[in-house]
Amino acid sequence: MNWFRKPKYTTLTVSPPQIKPPSNIWVKCDGCGELIYKNELENNFMVCIKCNFHFRLSAKERIKITLDKGSFKEDFTEIHPVDFLGFYDTKGYNERLIEASKNTGCSDAIVCGYGKIDKKPVAIGVMDFSFMGGSMGSVVGEKITLLVEKATESKIPLIIFSSSGGARIQEGMVSLIQMAKTSGAISYFKKNGGFYLSALTDPTTGGVAASFALLGDIIIAEPKALIGFAGPRVIEQTIRQHLPSGFQTSEFLLSHGIIDMVVERKNLKKTISSLLTFFS
Repeated sequence: MNWFRKPKYTTLTVSPPQIKPPSNIWVKCDGCGELIYKNELENNFMVCIKCNFHFRLSAKERIKITLDKGSFKEDFTEIHPVDFLGFYDTKGYNERLIEASKNTGCSDAIVCGYGKIDKKPVAIGVMDFSFMGGSMGSVVGEKITLLVEKATESKIPLIIFSSSGGARIQEGMVSLIQMAKTSGAISYFKKNGGFYLSALTDPTTGGVAASFALLGDIIIAEPKALIGFAGPRVIEQTIRQHLPSGFQTSEFLLSHGIIDMVVERKNLKKTISSLLTFFS
């Protein structure tokens, strides 16, 4: 009879879900080539725990680890670059600006404003190499000049973190004028008793190195940062001589008296705070 028959059962096979490991939890160190857990790297101020290689920071990351929490107020946000030359290489200058702004969240290669370091007020400018190689154009020069002028009026110390490949070719001669403009503003600031601390990060080259970056009352740099006007390869080709080992690094410049100290990132805020206390 049919009701004596055993029902037939089928086995339902469920394939396990395909879980893909996140691709952004590991970072390869450019110094030693080792893979580093991203959380460990961030907890160590974006410095390799194995070889002490200092990764580049964005302007916002730099401000976060340097200033007191919640103290920063950005200024000059209404100033934006303009393609007054109609410059075009592989793509238009306007297109490059839009792309750089989208990728970095910045309107140009420097963020300027006011904040506090251990409750001490400062005027601060932080360059962002991710924005068109930190190149200095009319807006970067204008923001720095305005920042210096306000620091002069407010009688507060000035700090500028430099990270740049030099002048912005898309703005031609106007970008080169910013060297004299920023240098003049800083000269006026110093004559009025202002204290200017210049912090050099990797890389600080070209017109930025040849102007405001190396005019600080105190010049500090992060370890193994590239600092100089032209690159080592260009210099070797020009003078046709082999350059010494470590040429244009922070340590080389320190040993030759160009900068005052090399400071690891984890000690940077404490060092700056001590200098502000001393020179105030």
